[in-house]
Amino acid sequence: MAVYQIVKKGDPILREKAKEVKEINDSILKLLDNMKETMYAANGVGLAAPQIGVSKCVIVVDIGDEELFELINPQIVFSEGLETDTEGCLSVPGIVGEVARAKKIKIKGLNRQGKTVEIEAEDLLARAFQHEMDHLDGILFIDKAQNLRTVE
Repeated sequence: MAVYQIVKKGDPILREKAKEVKEINDSILKLLDNMKETMYAANGVGLAAPQIGVSKCVIVVDIGDEELFELINPQIVFSEGLETDTEGCLSVPGIVGEVARAKKIKIKGLNRQGKTVEIEAEDLLARAFQHEMDHLDGILFIDKAQNLRTVE
């Protein structure tokens, strides 16, 4: 496994729509493993493939509750409520802002075995999924944030 350099704001790949994964093969499994290692090395709670320069619809999320989520071609199939909270991003270091997102979501995608999974998430987990899925559409949190400010 490898830890990749995280792509920073200004790199064009962060503004592109990621490509759908057509087949789960060894390179996709390796991508998931490398994304996980990169996310943990950077002390992040989520990572999308475009953040390591790969235009694929793949995300990993771990908010620290001892469960790692790996999703291929994720889609939000249900959302409700609205909650505003502070977000930051590994691709936009040193900046945080307030972002309004759905409080509760249901997300559907493929796991590493190619099986369709549905995950119900709320609060921080829902926020992390929505943040990472925005990356797949070329959207950065700063596009939605208010009260942007720098942090150390």
